[in-house]
Amino acid sequence: MSHNSFGHLFRVTTWGESHGPAIGCVVDGCPPGLPLAEADIQPFLDARRPGTSRHVTQRREPDAVRILSGVFEGRTTGTPIALEIQNEDQRSKDYGEIARSFRPGHADIAYHLKYGVRDYRGGGRSSARETAMRVAAGAIARRVLGPGVVIRGALVQIGADRVERDRWDWAETQCNPFWCPDVEAAARWEELLNATRKAGSSVGAVIELVAEGVPPGLGAPIYGKLDAEIAAALMGINAVKGVEIGDGFASAVLSGEENADEMRMRQDGTVEFLANHAGGVLGGISTGQPIVARFAVKPTSSILTPRRAVTVEGEETELRTVGRHDPCVGIRAVPVGEAMLACVLADHLLRHRAQNPEAPSVPRLPRENA
Repeated sequence: MSHNSFGHLFRVTTWGESHGPAIGCVVDGCPPGLPLAEADIQPFLDARRPGTSRHVTQRREPDAVRILSGVFEGRTTGTPIALEIQNEDQRSKDYGEIARSFRPGHADIAYHLKYGVRDYRGGGRSSARETAMRVAAGAIARRVLGPGVVIRGALVQIGADRVERDRWDWAETQCNPFWCPDVEAAARWEELLNATRKAGSSVGAVIELVAEGVPPGLGAPIYGKLDAEIAAALMGINAVKGVEIGDGFASAVLSGEENADEMRMRQDGTVEFLANHAGGVLGGISTGQPIVARFAVKPTSSILTPRRAVTVEGEETELRTVGRHDPCVGIRAVPVGEAMLACVLADHLLRHRAQNPEAPSVPRLPRENA
């Protein structure tokens, strides 16, 4: 099974399965000399880990990360950084009934048709358990980007219920279990997910990511488009079925006049944009505006309601998925989305520096009166 790595200069390879002894990753290409310790990574893992509220899976994993290589005396050495997290709360017996059956909505049948074998214990390699290592890698990517780049995520929709943008408050995302920037929407979602969990069902969600302080010039015009690689990274997260950059699909209903991000000159020679419909990327290259991306997460496929399925032997059956599952997997996808965006931006920053080592961090245009 190939394709366990992503990135170019900042490259991440993950390994491990949901119910194996451990999961881990190797981050290659991190510049030397950056301060890094396990305590710098752990807070991001704590934000993603299961069991933090009744609205997510109750699997109890401390997700304590260990740095195995690539760091000496508190600083990166420029060599591969290996990270490991032990799995401590596997319940493989919960999956005994589906060992010979394919769960509807899961990757079971696709894996079987491709490889002829699958790890049915929690989905094995296809489990969202693997995303813990992406979050760990994202913490390192933030070190590469530096404190000037701020990446934040918020849940903006659960089911059909959206946040009210007039009430948007980033601070509120730290005050509720949904990463919700709208206090009133968070209260409604509490009731919605309580009912969903009791019914043994699930709902989908939409997550919005914003990266501020991203320098202009990241990306390339054709095959290394920044927005294309952001979309690919987010689309690679478990259960994601759609991605948009900036206004995304909503731009289809705008006129050319409405969609154009007009510009004017500041006195210091930098360009000021009057709107950001493009989401901070034009022609595949960052403009210096905030990078804005959203991704849609489908309802968790593991539900208690019996669904028609087939077995490995080709027989029709009816299946209900027992065990510990998220009624809305989109909640824990927020820190995963932040991490993937951080990894893509770190990779592009290193590529930009390699191609344009003399490029100023804040490009300015010449002015006639300068």
